[in-house]
Amino acid sequence: MIIETPLPGRMHRGKVRDTYDLGGGRLLMVATDRISAFDVVLPGGIPGKGQVLNRISGFWFDKTSHIVPNHLICLADSPDAGQYLGGLSEPLPAEVATQAMVVRRAQRIDIECIVRGYITGSAWSEYRRQGTVQGMEMPEGLVEGQTFPEPLFTPTTKAEEGHDENMSAQEVVDMVGPDMAAKLEATSKAVYSFAQGYALERGIILADTKMEFGILDDELILIDELLTPDSSRFWDAEGYNPGRSQPNFDKQFVRDWLDAQGWNHEPPAPELPDDVAERTTQRYREAYVRLTGENL
Repeated sequence: MIIETPLPGRMHRGKVRDTYDLGGGRLLMVATDRISAFDVVLPGGIPGKGQVLNRISGFWFDKTSHIVPNHLICLADSPDAGQYLGGLSEPLPAEVATQAMVVRRAQRIDIECIVRGYITGSAWSEYRRQGTVQGMEMPEGLVEGQTFPEPLFTPTTKAEEGHDENMSAQEVVDMVGPDMAAKLEATSKAVYSFAQGYALERGIILADTKMEFGILDDELILIDELLTPDSSRFWDAEGYNPGRSQPNFDKQFVRDWLDAQGWNHEPPAPELPDDVAERTTQRYREAYVRLTGENL
């Protein structure tokens, strides 16, 4: 079943998440079953996806809190969540609570902080055309899926609609200042490096990921989602073999299917067949189980 958010009073509708103001500087953030690819929201959705995204974000927020604080107060189906949900005009349905979290409201920094440990996706496409990744010169002879000598920080704009655009280091500095620009890069790389090592011990290669940050009480914190199959590329370490597309536990399966249809990456997107949606659900769940050691 595809679950949408049946609550009145929605404050914001993103590509995947719906947000509600609970008052007192708190928000309810609901990860829906919607899926986007190439920055376009697809018709339909992926059954059970919202629950996976919600749980896995909560898991990583806890695991990385020693590196940087985050906005999570609690998952909405946790025993203590009731004390924070009084701001809703209606009770939160149980099936929605499993895909929602209560978070602290922060001032969002409008930058997608992307860290790449392996050359794939748009980075591989650019490298094949001109030997660079986001304008940075790369060594000759790299093959698809090969690891970079050091993780790359390749930020983009945060677009509410349409495609995110690459940002140069100077554009980041112009937006947030040199000190914050350096902090965003260092913190993003620290979170990625920690998660990469953790995931690899569990048979998953974290090829790349994107993060969002905000400011709360003059402090930099992680917000939105973290290290999910939507925001990251998860590869099966056992089947890893540079020089080709890697076996994965993320939405690359959806991207590949869309490209096979000849879609030009502009709305409207084709609707996913049931078997593609179901296989994507299985991949997301497998990533969750491997990383957390728990079943949903």
